[in-house]
Amino acid sequence: MTSPSSSVARRESPAVSGAGNIYDALRRCIEASDPGEKIDRVNALAASFESMDRSDDGAPVSLERPGRPALPQLVSPRDLPQRGLGSVDGRAALLHAVTHIEFNAINLALDAAYRFRAMPEQFIADWISVAVDEARHFSLLSARLEELGHRYGGFDAHDGLWAMAERTAGSVLARMALVPRVLEARGLDVTPGMIKRLRALGDDRSADILEIILAEEVRHVAIGSHWFAWCCERGQLDPDTTFIDLIRGVGKGSIRGPFNLPARREAGFGDEELRLIASLADSMP
Repeated sequence: MTSPSSSVARRESPAVSGAGNIYDALRRCIEASDPGEKIDRVNALAASFESMDRSDDGAPVSLERPGRPALPQLVSPRDLPQRGLGSVDGRAALLHAVTHIEFNAINLALDAAYRFRAMPEQFIADWISVAVDEARHFSLLSARLEELGHRYGGFDAHDGLWAMAERTAGSVLARMALVPRVLEARGLDVTPGMIKRLRALGDDRSADILEIILAEEVRHVAIGSHWFAWCCERGQLDPDTTFIDLIRGVGKGSIRGPFNLPARREAGFGDEELRLIASLADSMP
């Protein structure tokens, strides 16, 4: 098995607990609509990974929409109400939004491993490990929502993350650029501010969960950075200009600041790249 660059903090592979075809198992994880069942399937897949059959019987099945529960209701981002954090309900709404992001992130990580079958085996291992982390983040946030008297599905949400997955389904280069390094990297920028506001309100429990998520999301974005650079090297592409071109094109200019520069550097962004994306964000209307 090949290994990602040493800049990506890695975890050891889980113990072997079963067998089967990796792509069938990934599809079953993606299709599971009940969050608890999806998480159980992800953890079982990770535990069985080393012993699973890697044979590929053809192109991935078209998955127009991953499995998810009937709620939350999905609406346009502009239709989501703005709630202050001064109330329990306001803090719950914020945490619900992050919980929904983490649920989508489980499916995004699984879909990367399932869809891009020409990539090295380590690519599959990396994204399954990310799915395991995202599943744990979802569980932590769901439990916190219940402590606040709410549950996942109790607030409306939007589907922007999966929409980007659909736009990048035909290109691993575009997927690595635009999902982990744009959409998920946005969490590196905004989460410190959320943590600070929650602590100021005395909600240390919620802030502590977001601290855990922030630290682990750096690794996830770093995995995206590694495989984006790998794709660029394989295609003899300049990574800095390719990244900006993808944001302008497939990404439809979907980047904005301010940026958490230390976290982004830790996640694999170079100084020239950061300069270019800051300039692009400043030029957005």
